[in-house]
Amino acid sequence: MVAEAKKREIKEAHKRKKIMKERFKQEENIANAMVVWINEILPNWEIMRSTRRVRELWWQGLPPSVRGKVWSLAVGNELNITPELYEIFLSRAKERWKSFSETSSENDTEGVYVADREASLELIKLDISRTFPSLYIFQKGGPYHDVLHSILGAYTCYRPDVGYVQGMSFIAAVLILNLEEADAFIAFANLLNKPCQLAFFRVDHSMMLKYFATFEVFFEENLSKLFLHFKSYSLTPDIYLIDWIFTLYSKSLPLDLACRVWDVFCRDGEEFLFRTGLGILRLYEDILLQMDFIHIAQFLTKLPEDITSEKLFSCIAAIQMQNSTKKWTQVFASVMKDIKEGDKNNSPALKS
Repeated sequence: MVAEAKKREIKEAHKRKKIMKERFKQEENIANAMVVWINEILPNWEIMRSTRRVRELWWQGLPPSVRGKVWSLAVGNELNITPELYEIFLSRAKERWKSFSETSSENDTEGVYVADREASLELIKLDISRTFPSLYIFQKGGPYHDVLHSILGAYTCYRPDVGYVQGMSFIAAVLILNLEEADAFIAFANLLNKPCQLAFFRVDHSMMLKYFATFEVFFEENLSKLFLHFKSYSLTPDIYLIDWIFTLYSKSLPLDLACRVWDVFCRDGEEFLFRTGLGILRLYEDILLQMDFIHIAQFLTKLPEDITSEKLFSCIAAIQMQNSTKKWTQVFASVMKDIKEGDKNNSPALKS
């Protein structure tokens, strides 16, 4: 028994040593990458961002010290939002919160409009407490509670046509952890203005269905066995993809892993969100093939906490985002065209 215990002890010591060695190596790689990003890439961003070397370095994950800066540059600021504009909409949000009880009781047109969209300011308070609860930094009294509240409130006034939608708090929270307040708002507003995010947060059902249909083309291409298994249970992508896309995986994956997904999402755009989804399905394919509808839905809603970046990114890398000779954008365009032609053929005017 003593000999067995000694063996176990030696084995555990070797395991700890291996983990420490890997950690040191990882930290060294991050430190080396940080120097390259700060001294070479960021000062020459437009020239270097699309080079093979930078893309490969990007895939390995951004050093935390430059992550926010790279995200901001990659997302861009097509909306031309300034810190001053953020302050204007933040002031408007604060006014709305102050007078909410009055305006919500009014029966005039403005009152109805406020109740419809800007009244979602009130919903923000409820949702913030559910944002990364285990971190305790966004809950009331936490260091980032007020900042998260401000960014979401300002956005609701900036885009009353979108309003506040559940899931937004997670995206804003991740940006706050990596950027200063005004910069986080600028990145947040521009990120949510991208076609995919706009379709989901506006709950544009027809556009969402087009994204799901495109996803299924690549699902069948890459994981045909699992695809047929899902089909046999009529398990459609909306059941698991909506939550993943709404929060950009920040609710479904460990935070450090979600940030790495964001890194490549900022590099590759919306395609990578769906590629990540396929990577997750590939990673757990064997388990999912043994499950029925209910258990699959439960499993994909709450993924295992021990998921590692090495395993997930290995599975994502194995996913081919090409159907025959068509890439994601071409397949998506074909789906759009097919649906439009289908609508025309089903038009009452054409039938009469």
